[in-house]
Amino acid sequence: MFLKKMRFNKALSAVAVGAMALGGQLSANAAETVPILLCPFGCGPMAGDTIMMNQLIKDGSDVVLLPQETPGYMYNIREMGRNERKQKSSVFKTEDTLIQVAYAGGSKEMKEFVPEPVQVPWKLLYGETWWAQGKFLGTYDCSLKTMSDLKGKRISLGLRGQSDWGVFPRLLLEEVFGITPDNTDIRHMSPAQLTQQLIDGATDAAIIPLGAEPNFKEFMIPGVVRQHEATGKKLCYIGVTKENIEQLNKKFQATWLHTVLPPNTLPHQSEPLGIGVNRAYAAVHESFDEEKAYKTVMAVAKIAPKMRELHALWRVWSPELMTCGLSDDNAHPGAVRAYKELGWWKQSDNPLCTPMTYPAAN
Repeated sequence: MFLKKMRFNKALSAVAVGAMALGGQLSANAAETVPILLCPFGCGPMAGDTIMMNQLIKDGSDVVLLPQETPGYMYNIREMGRNERKQKSSVFKTEDTLIQVAYAGGSKEMKEFVPEPVQVPWKLLYGETWWAQGKFLGTYDCSLKTMSDLKGKRISLGLRGQSDWGVFPRLLLEEVFGITPDNTDIRHMSPAQLTQQLIDGATDAAIIPLGAEPNFKEFMIPGVVRQHEATGKKLCYIGVTKENIEQLNKKFQATWLHTVLPPNTLPHQSEPLGIGVNRAYAAVHESFDEEKAYKTVMAVAKIAPKMRELHALWRVWSPELMTCGLSDDNAHPGAVRAYKELGWWKQSDNPLCTPMTYPAAN
């Protein structure tokens, strides 16, 4: 982590030099800076939001989001839950289902990942790429057809601080299929390590990442998938049913979505594949300043079309993606004002855009 921070600090130094080279636009325009808690150095949102910061500076935006490296989304929600200063000043990246399962923090199912409950009705600013990893798995042993077939096998997942890569698949395996560390060899490691284990045959199944948008017409295929494709070996996929996802939702009062990927969405995917999906968001505490929330959403909405050309995560951007799952109940008032001014605040007829809800607090 120390080396990562050194690299990140160097990266931020380079960004700062770049900002100075722009003729001091940031200070000249008296832009308001807003820290945004992201994920570890090297993660997609970290790279994307650093590019966005530069573009906001170049564009003379009156708000500039400052990317902050963190251990991951699990850290973000815990840190924001206990730090009142950050609640008033910072944006953080999260997911609808993470907000929901954090309400069960400290429970038998969640204490390994969130030791204490975080029962906060966070307010959403805008939506981002949807993520499917952890709600289906990949394997080179094509005799493994269902999640139940993995009991007693070797399964490589992401770190415990990673929601999609590490935590959500554990909840799915344990709560729906009865697969636990007691009866199965479940390993937690970095995405790079688990990918290499699967390629080397050192594990039987592992996480395969996939990003999407509300209409499932555009997909973000990460480099990890291309690594598997480059091996020339047939990669098979283990999906889930709608009933599986409904069972998980019932357990945690959550809103994971189920959809079926058309054939050939992923390499070697010859059949339709059932997957679970959760929606990613930028969120704030209800005490976050309304004017600042308004300016943040307006700045992102203005720069987003340009970002589609600059970073893979933004290629699935659309106004619908920004507002999908938002409602008067769960969105920050400043964000609602911005969307109404943009003409984007309308009820979607997309069934996957049902509003994010909050579990009942204990």
